[in-house]
Amino acid sequence: MSGSLTGRTAFITGAARGQGRAHAVRLAAEGADIIAVDLCGPLPPAVPYDSATKEDLDETVRLVRSAGGRIVASVADIRDLEALTAAVDEGFNEFGRLDVIVANAGISPPQAWNEITPESFRDVMDTNVTGTWNTVVAGAQRIIDGGRGGSIILISSAAGIKLQPFMVHYTASKHAVTGMARALAAELGKHAIRVNSVHPGAVNTPMGSGDMISAIGRTLETNPQLANMNTPFLPVWIAEPEDVANAVCWLAGDESRLITATAMSIDQGSTQY
Repeated sequence: MSGSLTGRTAFITGAARGQGRAHAVRLAAEGADIIAVDLCGPLPPAVPYDSATKEDLDETVRLVRSAGGRIVASVADIRDLEALTAAVDEGFNEFGRLDVIVANAGISPPQAWNEITPESFRDVMDTNVTGTWNTVVAGAQRIIDGGRGGSIILISSAAGIKLQPFMVHYTASKHAVTGMARALAAELGKHAIRVNSVHPGAVNTPMGSGDMISAIGRTLETNPQLANMNTPFLPVWIAEPEDVANAVCWLAGDESRLITATAMSIDQGSTQY
């Protein structure tokens, strides 16, 4: 590793496993200190996959330290701005600065349009949109006050570029995140803060655990002709979390210093037709 983030601090949500853990480990390997949070508890009822645990977050702590990084980890719900702000404050008091925000946490319940309840629609929007907003609000002023500029990276989805069949609420939320990144880039640019969105397609994470695969299958039965909407161009159908983390790491560092308000797809071309 090149140490491209040495001396910087990154705040990462959803860090207990999957993409969030990969971001934490990758940035730590480049020298960053990590402020990590995760819900580590029950997910909303419509979500069919297993939730992360405190033990998962503890493993992220171990892996970050093994990569040579320092880390402050907390259990927090991104829907709770007060809890997120407390987590950032704890990390800031430990490391003395904040430079990077990675708003990674989110949920993805497969449901046909007419099976989405008001409660499940609200849960998705509260988590993926309001939670992403809370993540930025909890840390952005710290970056501004540092006077060094920084990078904010919102993890959207291929569904924020094209769509994800049988997930109207998820698609709406991820399009909102895409727009949020562009609007924040405009306002925060005067502080030399860059804001970009990252758009993974299918990624090999625990989001595919529990009843997720069978839930997707059940929704597909309602409209089989949508089955191949997100077929990739490349022979690799599913990315690894580290593939996304590599892009996040690049956006966090100086090599992307003029990149802002950009939507970066990591989907093997699946959203391009």
